[in-house]
Amino acid sequence: MFRALSVRNYRLYFTGQVLSNTGTWMQRVAQDWLVLDLSGTSGVALGITTGLQFLPYLFFSLWGGTLADRFERRRMLVWTQGAMGLLALALGAVTLLGLATVNLVYLFAFLLGCASALDNPARQAFVNEIVGPDDLTNAIALNSASFNLARLGGPALAGVMVALIGSGWVFILNAASFGVTIMALLLMRGAELFPQVRRTGSVRLAQGLHYVRARRDLVLVLALAFGVATFGLNYQITMALMARQQFGLGAEAFGLMSTFLALGALAGSLVAARRTRVSLRLVFVAAMLFGAVEIVVGFSPTYLTMLLALPFAGVLAMTFTTSAQSFLQTHSEDWVRGRVMGIYTLVFFGGTPVGAPLIGWAADHFGPRSGLIVGGLGTVVWTAVAFAVYRLGTDRGRQGPQHGPRSAEENAAVPHSRG
Repeated sequence: MFRALSVRNYRLYFTGQVLSNTGTWMQRVAQDWLVLDLSGTSGVALGITTGLQFLPYLFFSLWGGTLADRFERRRMLVWTQGAMGLLALALGAVTLLGLATVNLVYLFAFLLGCASALDNPARQAFVNEIVGPDDLTNAIALNSASFNLARLGGPALAGVMVALIGSGWVFILNAASFGVTIMALLLMRGAELFPQVRRTGSVRLAQGLHYVRARRDLVLVLALAFGVATFGLNYQITMALMARQQFGLGAEAFGLMSTFLALGALAGSLVAARRTRVSLRLVFVAAMLFGAVEIVVGFSPTYLTMLLALPFAGVLAMTFTTSAQSFLQTHSEDWVRGRVMGIYTLVFFGGTPVGAPLIGWAADHFGPRSGLIVGGLGTVVWTAVAFAVYRLGTDRGRQGPQHGPRSAEENAAVPHSRG
């Protein structure tokens, strides 16, 4: 389960990620609560904030993946992590000075999303350089475990800090956590990293797009990631509204809900760390079950029953995301991995600017429960349709469809090692 931690460079990376992710989760809770305070408990404002934070993924994720294949990924991560730390520091200063407004929070959320859209593909592709192909699946799962380990303590701590001293100091602490990640990256031994594979000639985005288009299995996983993230994974918005509007509770209760969700997600990550391979069937089943459980969470009659249901949603959400990432990385060639993960980042986060405001709107007009129920239904329907289309295409392929000649770029995109 923990075999990737035997690698010194990965231990450094893992430690830095736990601390940095703790700060990130603290900021996420503090930012949501700050927006609710500044906007008069508006679900739409909360949805817009989340949407603006993920909007840059539509514009920069593919470019970030291309840069991750073109330049040294470790150096790129130092710059992106530094930018996010400075933004957190600036937001903390503005908040402590009493100058924060909803529009200003919108701006910081958008700028943070710009840096994160460039950071995400490089960070995911860099894991292969740290541990190599044999431990890649395990390391991806442990990365998710570190993310959810941070989620266990981060939101609860943020809830207490927001209640006692306000959101500003939470943002300052998050800024400091990025310094830990940068230090971990700089302390890695370059000689012990696996070489980054680059293709001779120019590195272009079109090569990655052609590569993915030629692989129906990758297209299916990317389609499922889009649907689950757009419809199902916006429950962070509705949990804040459920805490305040449905149950009449405060920031501490909201933080506790996030913690219970993280308990399940952590368990799902650790179970995933034991797997040596990931199948398409696992990705599909996890997506369907997650949508179904989210519907159940939406119908929870009391705060206590919702707390008891959230860990199951966390297990399935993390089972889906870790299996989807593992499938994409282990079934992609080294020279194009950054661009594949850039496409994944785009589809995983790119639907949030649309999905988050819609979920917030539904919660405002039909009650906070509707956001969870609609999100779960959307996940189930999208997953079923995507898998049906994939099976239809597979059945037609078995009947021997006629193909025209490939272009030179399409020929280059076909993974020769897979026939």
